[in-house]
Amino acid sequence: MKIGFIGLGNMGSPMAANLVAAGHAVTGFDLAAPAPEGVTMAASAAEAATGQDVVITMLPNGAILKSVAAEVIPAMAKGAVLLDCSTVEVDAAREVAGQCEAAGLGFLDAPVSGGVGGAAAGTLTFMVGGSDAAFATAKPLFDIMGQKAVHCGPAGNGQAAKICNNMILGVTMIATCEAFALADKLGLARDKMFDVVSTSSGYSWTMNAYCPAPGVGPQSPADNGYKPGFAAELMLKDLRLSQAAAEAADADTPMGQAAAALYEQFVEREDGKGMDFSAMLPRFEKRHREL
Repeated sequence: MKIGFIGLGNMGSPMAANLVAAGHAVTGFDLAAPAPEGVTMAASAAEAATGQDVVITMLPNGAILKSVAAEVIPAMAKGAVLLDCSTVEVDAAREVAGQCEAAGLGFLDAPVSGGVGGAAAGTLTFMVGGSDAAFATAKPLFDIMGQKAVHCGPAGNGQAAKICNNMILGVTMIATCEAFALADKLGLARDKMFDVVSTSSGYSWTMNAYCPAPGVGPQSPADNGYKPGFAAELMLKDLRLSQAAAEAADADTPMGQAAAALYEQFVEREDGKGMDFSAMLPRFEKRHREL
């Protein structure tokens, strides 16, 4: 396929490189990032989108997505697909989907899970919203860039799946960190805590696959000074998206709301910025109970 790729940062660059390695012709655009090997760089987003079968975007937020969409949609050929892999507001995804439909284009919102490592290895999971026809067009590209693509329904549902998943992730990580900090104060060794919980009803991804305690369980960012695998500020972004969606949908999400408030405090008023989201554990270690 002929592919335009807009947004060649930490995630977009390895994703584009994997498409090139699989034999696709990729034309890229980014305001600052260098060109991945094999990607032909364009002078603008519109130029990168012209004449392509699929245009992929990997952008920081919904406002930038809407700005880029306004530039690329008029340049895209009828029947082409705009595939957005950013994590943005559900409403932003649905707004761009409507613009694409009016222009005779397909649209997919396909946020990812798996981080930079998954992007480089081609093992991302895509949560996809959009039409069956657009999904069928993009499926060969999902197979190159990831290990799994789940078609979640109409436009916006990919974003809905991502923010619901990451709300669970944020809440669960906080609970896991709280439990380790409590175990410390009760004199329970961390390795014993892990051995019990990882095979009992407290089993979770944050305990078993991404343990926040260094030296316990499989390798994780905790074993590398909490350098980000998934940065705390990105978790805060996703939790804020979940709470904006919950407010719009009149959904009661008290645990998600509490997690968003805790990560906001950690990132914006403490020392969490630039740390992995599992660095909540050393935060709780240093704290005492508030009355």
